[in-house]
Amino acid sequence: MRNYNKEKNIRKISRAKRVKAKIFGTAKRPRVAVTRSLRHMHVQVIDDQKSNTIIAASDMELKGKKEVGIEMAKKVGNLVAKKILAKKIKQVVFDRKGYKYHGRIKALADGMREGGLEF
Repeated sequence: MRNYNKEKNIRKISRAKRVKAKIFGTAKRPRVAVTRSLRHMHVQVIDDQKSNTIIAASDMELKGKKEVGIEMAKKVGNLVAKKILAKKIKQVVFDRKGYKYHGRIKALADGMREGGLEF
């Protein structure tokens, strides 16, 4: 009997390794790592040279009515962009981990671009 959840997780981990092998964050151009769950989305801006997190943000920081899905992801992207631009960083490297680039991940990236960041 096959365990489909285990196979799905293995495919996701291999996608994440493949993406991470090609990108690296520096102080001038940090890596933006995205983690999403069924309800929330968390973003970290990481300097891989020093191995520290510069900025962290999530949808739980948003004020007012809690939105879900693509609208929430776009607002989180704008929030991250404001925080990064306050640190005088304009260019970033986007790390989508093992997630496919569509839906909430794409909306987050679009929100960050609208906020003034360059990928």
